[in-house]
Amino acid sequence: MFNVVLFEPEQPGNVGNIIRLCANSGVQLHIIKPIPFEMDDKKLKRAGLDYHEYVHIKWYDSYQDFCQQNPQARVFSLTTKGSDAYHKTEFAPNDFFLFGPESRGLPDEVRNSTYGRIRIPMTPYARSINLANSVSICLYEALRQQDFPNLTAASPDFSPVKTSFSQRLALGLKIIFKGN
Repeated sequence: MFNVVLFEPEQPGNVGNIIRLCANSGVQLHIIKPIPFEMDDKKLKRAGLDYHEYVHIKWYDSYQDFCQQNPQARVFSLTTKGSDAYHKTEFAPNDFFLFGPESRGLPDEVRNSTYGRIRIPMTPYARSINLANSVSICLYEALRQQDFPNLTAASPDFSPVKTSFSQRLALGLKIIFKGN
């Protein structure tokens, strides 16, 4: 199982989206305090929908606390100052992906203490990508490299109604467009 670590996240909506992502991908979520909102914040709950019950969050009082409780962890910090692009990095099961606060990123001492420093390619004028989007991008690359362990490609209630346009054509099913 991969691990997503949020270092002092600031936006409850991002945390809610990441909770939902972790629930849907079977990934462990870790949060390093402090956080400037309560876990019952309406933005967090709205973004996470009803997935909160499927994620057990591991909490830490500080980065030092996180390191002490995970001494053998292979931690990758995600940073605009990373030397390697995420898609060129080989990930292994149980790797940790560490993301900094939205407004300032990871402190130098935290970033430099990790196993690897990786980045998401962006245009030269871009400062950063939204936290929840960054987590999604990197996490799903790691899951792809492991052939999506314990995840299914199709919904358990798969039905022809939910198939794509090309699948429906291949099956000879009638395509209904709005208005016809």
